[in-house]
Amino acid sequence: MEQPSSSGKARQLTGEQLAKAQARKEKKLNQQQTNKSKIKDTTLDPRSWLTLPKKAESQSQVKILSWNLLAQCLIRRELFPASDCLKAQQREPLIHEEILRQNADILCLQEVDRLEKLLPLLQRAGYSERYASGPGKKHGCLVAFKKDLYTLFASKTIYYDDEDVDVDTDEPRRRSSFRTRNVANLVALKRNDHSRTGLIVATTHLFWHPRYTYERTRQVYIMFKETLAFREEQFATDWRCILAGDFNFTPSDATYSLLFKEPLLETQEETITASRVVHFTVDSSVLTDTPSADTAKAASAEDDEEGNPARTITKARPAQPEDGLLTIPQITALFNTLPKPRSLYAEGIKLAKAEGATVHTFGERTGLSEDRQGFMEPEYTSYTFYWKNVLDYIFIIDPNNLSKVTGLLEPPTTKDLDPGIPKTRISGSDHTVMVAEIS
Repeated sequence: MEQPSSSGKARQLTGEQLAKAQARKEKKLNQQQTNKSKIKDTTLDPRSWLTLPKKAESQSQVKILSWNLLAQCLIRRELFPASDCLKAQQREPLIHEEILRQNADILCLQEVDRLEKLLPLLQRAGYSERYASGPGKKHGCLVAFKKDLYTLFASKTIYYDDEDVDVDTDEPRRRSSFRTRNVANLVALKRNDHSRTGLIVATTHLFWHPRYTYERTRQVYIMFKETLAFREEQFATDWRCILAGDFNFTPSDATYSLLFKEPLLETQEETITASRVVHFTVDSSVLTDTPSADTAKAASAEDDEEGNPARTITKARPAQPEDGLLTIPQITALFNTLPKPRSLYAEGIKLAKAEGATVHTFGERTGLSEDRQGFMEPEYTSYTFYWKNVLDYIFIIDPNNLSKVTGLLEPPTTKDLDPGIPKTRISGSDHTVMVAEIS
């Protein structure tokens, strides 16, 4: 065997060099075979599908999947001490298999990175997609749809940091407490059956920090308002709106109650009041030593990462009247201008339990009053060693209120999820996949 030398002339390899080259080749082949066998061993445990009562004359059905994939760029071993599959080559086969086996018509995915791996999979499975992310973010939100069923009619990205919130008493202002770089990804999908019908689909990943209730409330209001405005722009006011994703609030949170027009409890008002602050990403003078632009950008990114275990508000000051942050009466008034959504999982679980299914709920676990909205949400949608709660939803705004939940992917049990996900055979993410079918 000959190889060219640096002078361009061929040189003869020694027997020892040939042996080393052959050993490297065999090692590479063995590694490839090992990787293939690992992928074959990642078969997920089955999840039950709850088939719900439906009218015989039901219209065409739509199957919607929503899932936070857990971006690989956010993973740190210390945050998932109980997980047995944190490397990309361990998690991705689980994630890809889950997406393919659910075979949903619409995918709403959050914390999406490594697009070079995911997009070819989606395209081979018959999906078209649209991806959006915040400025400088390494992960984002993706909407995919079966291209034999739908055609992309229009699209839009909502940058929460740049959106004004208008109230009657003042000129439009941002009224933001934190520049979070979160976005919502909106698409208008027209059906390919010449029926002139379609869907508005919006997916988002709201700000993660547990203490920033005010900012999440502001963001979800903007999402709903802008989704409805987007529908108006398409002259499609009779199209249903699907709003799905990782909203990072629980069913007992003030934001959930505001969406469903429930009176706020005193404790809920307190969480909003405590989070009416101004972070240094909005007002750099909050810090004694104002950082340079590069330092501020890095600090903002550090504060933004969902893996950050911080649970208190830092680098912020209490809001002053001149900051223009919304008061609780103003917030309530704004949400009262929105139509009340429906939660597909809460409705589906209620129907399933009426049919005799055993499905554990958020309300049963937490002792939430049965007359409060959110009682029927699943027991968990995020389940790690350190953090377990309900953060993910599939909402619908149906102008004619004719949609009915006809099927639901049964939530996993705590026995399946313990001691935490990601977990081999259960989930490649720290969130559970949600799938609902409507007619």
